[in-house]
Amino acid sequence: MSGSIPFYQKHHLHYDRGYRSKETQSKVSQYQASSRYSASGSASAATRSRGLNVSSHSGLEESRLSPSPKRAKPTYLAVDKDNQIIGYVVPIFRGSQEFATGLSDTEEARVRDTAAYMARRDLFTSGLEMERSELISRKETMRESAERITLNKRIHEHEEHFKRMNEDSLMHAPEFVIKPRSHTVWEKQCVRLHCTVSGWPDPRVVWYKNNVALDPLANPGKYKIESRYSVHSLEINKCDFDDTAQYRVSAMNSQGELSAFASVVVKRFKGEMDEFLPAPRLGPVSEYGITFQTHIVDKFGVSFGREGETMSLGCTVIIYPALHRYQPEVEWYRDDVLLSPSKWTHMHWSGDRATLTLTHLNKEDEGLYTLRVTTKSGYETYSAYVFVRDADAEVEGAPAAPLDVRCLDANKDYIIVAWKQPAVDGGNSILGYFVDRCEVGTTHWIQCNDTPVKFARFPVTGLVEGRSYIFRVRAVNKSGISRPSRVSEPVAAMDPADRARMRGTSAPWTGQIIVTEEEPAEGIVPSKPCDLQVTEATKNYVVLSWKPPGEKGLEGVMYYVEKCVSGTDSWQRVNTEIPVKSPRFALFDLAEGKAYRFRVRCCNSAGVGEPSDPTEATTVGDKLDIPSAPGKVIPTRNTDTSVVVSWEASCNAKELVGYYIEGSIVGSNVWEPCNNKPVNVTRFICHGLITGEKYVFRVRAVNAAGISQFSQESEAVEVKAAIGGGILHGVLPKMGPGGNVGQLTEHRPRWTGTHDTVQFPPNTMQKRNKAQADSESREGARAASSDLTDPDPRETKNKWGKRGDGSRAPELAKDMHSEPVSGPIPESHTDTITAAHCDPVTAEAQDQAVETADEPDASQARKFSVDGNREKAKPQRESAASPAPPYGITILECVRDSMVLAWKQPTFIGGADITGYFVDYREVIDGVPGKWHEANIKAVSERAYRVSDLKENKKYQFQVRAANMAGVGIPSLPSNTFLCEEWTIAVPGPPHDLQIREARNDSLVLLWKPPVYQGRDPVNGFYVDIKEADAPEEAWRGVNTKALEKTYTKIKDLKEGEKYVFRVRAQNKAGVGKVSDVTEPVPALTKPGTKEIVVDVDDDGVISLNFECGNMTPDSKFVWSKNYEDITDTSRLTTETKGTKSKVVFNRPGEEDIGVYSCLVTHTDGASSSYTLSEEELKRLLEISHDHKFPIIPLKSDLAVELLEKGRVRFWLQAEKMSNNGKVDYVFNDNVVSQGEKYKMNFDKNTGVIEMTMESLTPADEGTYTFQLQDGKATNQSSLVLIGDVFKQLQKESEFQRKEYFRKQGPHFIEYLSWEVTPECCVVLKCKVGNMKKETSALWHKDRHQIKVDEHLGFAEGVLKLEIAQISKKDAGVYEVILKDDRGQDTSTLNLTDQGFKDLMNEVFSVIANSSTPLKITSTDEGIRLYTFVSYYNDLLQVTWHYKDSAIAFSDRIKSGVVGEQLWLQITEPTEKDMGKYAIEFYDGKGGLRRTVDLSGQAFDDAFAEFQRLKAAAIAERNRARVAGGLPDVVTIQEGKALNLTCNISGNPVPEVTWLKNDREITSDEHCILKFESGKFASFTITGVNTSDSGKYSILVKNKYGTESGDFTVSVFIPEEAGGKKK
Repeated sequence: MSGSIPFYQKHHLHYDRGYRSKETQSKVSQYQASSRYSASGSASAATRSRGLNVSSHSGLEESRLSPSPKRAKPTYLAVDKDNQIIGYVVPIFRGSQEFATGLSDTEEARVRDTAAYMARRDLFTSGLEMERSELISRKETMRESAERITLNKRIHEHEEHFKRMNEDSLMHAPEFVIKPRSHTVWEKQCVRLHCTVSGWPDPRVVWYKNNVALDPLANPGKYKIESRYSVHSLEINKCDFDDTAQYRVSAMNSQGELSAFASVVVKRFKGEMDEFLPAPRLGPVSEYGITFQTHIVDKFGVSFGREGETMSLGCTVIIYPALHRYQPEVEWYRDDVLLSPSKWTHMHWSGDRATLTLTHLNKEDEGLYTLRVTTKSGYETYSAYVFVRDADAEVEGAPAAPLDVRCLDANKDYIIVAWKQPAVDGGNSILGYFVDRCEVGTTHWIQCNDTPVKFARFPVTGLVEGRSYIFRVRAVNKSGISRPSRVSEPVAAMDPADRARMRGTSAPWTGQIIVTEEEPAEGIVPSKPCDLQVTEATKNYVVLSWKPPGEKGLEGVMYYVEKCVSGTDSWQRVNTEIPVKSPRFALFDLAEGKAYRFRVRCCNSAGVGEPSDPTEATTVGDKLDIPSAPGKVIPTRNTDTSVVVSWEASCNAKELVGYYIEGSIVGSNVWEPCNNKPVNVTRFICHGLITGEKYVFRVRAVNAAGISQFSQESEAVEVKAAIGGGILHGVLPKMGPGGNVGQLTEHRPRWTGTHDTVQFPPNTMQKRNKAQADSESREGARAASSDLTDPDPRETKNKWGKRGDGSRAPELAKDMHSEPVSGPIPESHTDTITAAHCDPVTAEAQDQAVETADEPDASQARKFSVDGNREKAKPQRESAASPAPPYGITILECVRDSMVLAWKQPTFIGGADITGYFVDYREVIDGVPGKWHEANIKAVSERAYRVSDLKENKKYQFQVRAANMAGVGIPSLPSNTFLCEEWTIAVPGPPHDLQIREARNDSLVLLWKPPVYQGRDPVNGFYVDIKEADAPEEAWRGVNTKALEKTYTKIKDLKEGEKYVFRVRAQNKAGVGKVSDVTEPVPALTKPGTKEIVVDVDDDGVISLNFECGNMTPDSKFVWSKNYEDITDTSRLTTETKGTKSKVVFNRPGEEDIGVYSCLVTHTDGASSSYTLSEEELKRLLEISHDHKFPIIPLKSDLAVELLEKGRVRFWLQAEKMSNNGKVDYVFNDNVVSQGEKYKMNFDKNTGVIEMTMESLTPADEGTYTFQLQDGKATNQSSLVLIGDVFKQLQKESEFQRKEYFRKQGPHFIEYLSWEVTPECCVVLKCKVGNMKKETSALWHKDRHQIKVDEHLGFAEGVLKLEIAQISKKDAGVYEVILKDDRGQDTSTLNLTDQGFKDLMNEVFSVIANSSTPLKITSTDEGIRLYTFVSYYNDLLQVTWHYKDSAIAFSDRIKSGVVGEQLWLQITEPTEKDMGKYAIEFYDGKGGLRRTVDLSGQAFDDAFAEFQRLKAAAIAERNRARVAGGLPDVVTIQEGKALNLTCNISGNPVPEVTWLKNDREITSDEHCILKFESGKFASFTITGVNTSDSGKYSILVKNKYGTESGDFTVSVFIPEEAGGKKK
């Protein structure tokens, strides 16, 4: 067991026995040699090889401390024990640290094993001389190392200084100053690859193994990567065959990327056995003459799984006769292809059981799995089919994921990716596929094609040479996109020829490394390529391939591709910008159906070569057709649950991938896939069918072009067993009634256990034989402990909840069997917590008693080893004592031959730091404990340890001792009894080493370590539980609902003073595992004097985290960590501690420093604190740091410019605060200007106002003005750019202001001439003047003609006015006012033509519109009239009438007009159609004004009624009887004369005419003749008048519309009377 190195000790420097004294080492070596050579002669060769390992191990350790002996002459011949030459030994590199002595491994081991060598060493070297030599050597080494470190540090600081001073000039792409070298090493050796890289900014270096990025955290202890002072190294610990590979180191920065390669070949000593193979046989066991019989039992059956799940397949193998150390060859096959261990497939052989675990099912895993067990007598096989169902689509109706993504052809800048189409299209035909790529080492996926491609091959371009990529494919239909397929294997974008020329390795057994490099021939134009051909053509792309030119060593050959349409000679270069590096090229965007020819040219730095011979004409289109539908499908009975389906192959199918089979229950019309991976045969067995149901089947063919049509449905077949039982291989999941999909896809075999697709292995035959031989009590104990590996399916279902539910974890405490041990062991061994607090004296006495009785040699060895350590330690203080015993021993992991223990730290450490722990174990047989054995000789520093070389299915107890500088403490009480049996549960084990930090009144931080046993899948999260210390078990509650990824968390919202306990559970894909041990009760209380980490930025801008502790002890130390892990990268952080204060200084703050920083003070009551540096906080601190490094004078206002009186220009700014020592530099176009005639400067330090004035601006003043401020260390500046239009505008404004100043010295216009429209629509031209006197004259002009002064001109209160009462077009013109006196003159002009006059009239129209009255309705005898009044009407006014929002088209019936100031719309003879909304709109050049009225409803009725009334009245007035005229008022006539009077009569109907005399009607007679002619003319005639005819006469006309009369008076006179009267 001492030969195995536990993984917890790998980081120790002295894990071997080198610390023992030389005398003891010599005795041990002699004892080992004698014991090893005491075996029989048949095993001497094997024992000698083991002895060599032990001896050389110790010798190597001594060679590190002692001076190197004289180098022996190297030999390159390998010899056996008889000194016979058996082979050639590859020489060891001189730089190998492991062989500093100069001897080869075999030589050194052989020499040191001889007695002569030991005698010579004892004879010529005394102990004192060796110690003195070692001391001198160590001092010299330490001094040289210190000087070298100091020199490197100074060089690095010097380089960093110049980089910071001038970064841009130093920026360049990475360069390898020293490239890594290839190595050939022996197994178990360590190898170190190192290189030196230059570049600025500092390159990021990544190491790759076979183009896969190395992650040291994924393989702890295997790889160690360091980067210091531009020297980067990769150390591979304990090399084995798997480490034979090509390693690549890639350096990248913002300027570019560069890679270098080195190969490592791992060789094996002749005759040495692999540690993973069975150990060498110790007895005379021979296989000759023995015939082995192999039987495979407990076989796995037809299995069903779903994508994303884990599945285990296992069989028990019985080999007779059973030889103890004989191991058969166990191989697994899928579809007759040998499987190798990978991240997808894990294989395990326990000695009697073979297990294959498929970690993450995909459809690629579907197929026929075969287990083959081979012995020298033959082999035995067993096969069964595995069906993998599609995972549920993320989008309903989306297709299933494609499968078998692989890379067909890889070159420097493009890779052809191929895949297979899925069987399930989601109910809609697949439109195409998207191809995604991801660079190895990153997680960023990039979609390669913008539009889906239907062809199942696609050339991916745009790759970076030398980088590795993985690919995936997604299918798309109209419902959505499928899940991505399983990623392809990584492939490097590299030319195949480069792969052949790369440094590589041959067979591992020879270790030969062939390196071929050619010097490039510069200055030679390459010749033309050859063998150009079209390798693939589809409607989406065409792929060309060719061979490079024949010349060797051509420098940097690249290619240009040219095309031309067939039948023409017009060649067009395809890749015009960047030539391609690969002898392959894919062309896109070609016209489908057209024929093209192609040719290629080579090019390098010397020029472009001649073109190659063109290809034959190639028509763009798919060269591969979709296969035809398969032929007749014939189903045949097989078993009660399976049917054999055969069919005729597709005719003339090219590049056929395989067939998909679907089945359906008759009448259901629901089809389900029988296989999700194409089969390339014409016969398939569909399992899982329902007995008695009738099924029909159909088949489709698949190739890269697509999936064919379905074949014709087969005849129905009843599922019924055929004679002979049928065939076993090939599966179909069971279908429910009606073809139910759920029953089909959710079917699980009856042995399904804790996981949906995991089959737990039953007990093997060997275990049953042993169980029968054991006693009843031992058999019962085995049954209880075997729950971990062999659960009963029914018990598993009840224990784990619902079948298939992986969210609950098993109770490992119940599964881990623990029983008391009889004998001298105390009965209270189960109470480990109480044992930790027992009396040290009593416990030590009990331990000594047990130890003396059981194993005194172990006690002596333990004391000896501790004393040896103590000699090298610092002097012991008087107050120090050995620590109390640890307690709480638990199991973290258990495999076949080892167990990982964990325990809790002692409550009392003895006043000194615990330096380590020692673990003892003993076997318990039938309840009786055996002797104690030491598990580790070198103390382990961690509280966990793997105890190896245990026996499977045996029970063990453990005890642990703690050690400090005072010695080794008493052991803990024996642990519970644990069974050493491999855990096979799917969920992870318990986390361990829970720690409490930063306890406060309302929060604390909980830390833990992940479980050692991770279960079937890696741990992906943790859950934390909490409860009050005094609360019952039912009070446990979860802290987090979502799994935590990190191994620490801050728990908040605690109750002050309350004590809490915590526990943690881990989870993986299978579920949540066992809970950890519960922590000790911790109070939520902030201890007095507790301080927090304070962030500080000093005056130099240095960011630091500061922590102070007031209750430190002399042994206390500050321990800083990032994310609660030790800070190993000291290049980014510097720790400084002085007294009770410590701080961490960030050397180069950046995104790499984001995290949680914590500080713990040792030897205190838990003084600790943390500080979270988030991205936002880092940004804030960097801003503060920059402000402190480069302080800035704050400004109240930036540099601005303004114009002063006389057009002077003032530049000014105002600072917040400046001292009296502050100064300012005034800069114009990078030249400092000073006080003078042109520039006037002023700096008011009280107000901080800084100004510079200039009298005027000239074209030479165009440029940038800057004020540079300095006040001690603080600086600032502000600039103002005055160029182009900005400067011209400012200069123009300055000149204007200057002219304005001189203008205002005489009479001038304060306000220039403008117009105003009064409410009365009178236009007033006015201007405001100033600096007037009596002699000043004001002259008005229009169109350069003076306007005579009249009443329209006015001047009052400095305002000149000209009124235009009724403006019209004749008033348009240019108006001008001239002010003039002896001091000068000023002129103001107003243009009232064109647009100016339009604007004025629009304002007039606006005033008119605003003065309009609301639109009103009135009626006339002709119809209805709408009208509005305005204060003034202008002939230029534009008015529009609207009816129902549409302009009215005027006619004879609808008219508009203006009467005075009234605007009206007349609707003649209105009807109901005229009802609606009317509006009048006044145009004013802007939005206009609209007056509306609603002529409908009651308004219309009223208006219409009034119209009818007026119309009737008008008719009556027009048609009534009238006396139109013709009658005089008085007629004087002489007697005897004739009187004839005629008048016009009107009326309709013709009126009746009546004559009256003195109101009495008269009639016509001879004397008085009355006539009425034509209905129009009435006449009154008296033939001879006499005096009796005098009187009042009337004519009365009458009709139905009215009556009217006309009166006249007739006066008859006698002439004589008249004459007498005159006289």
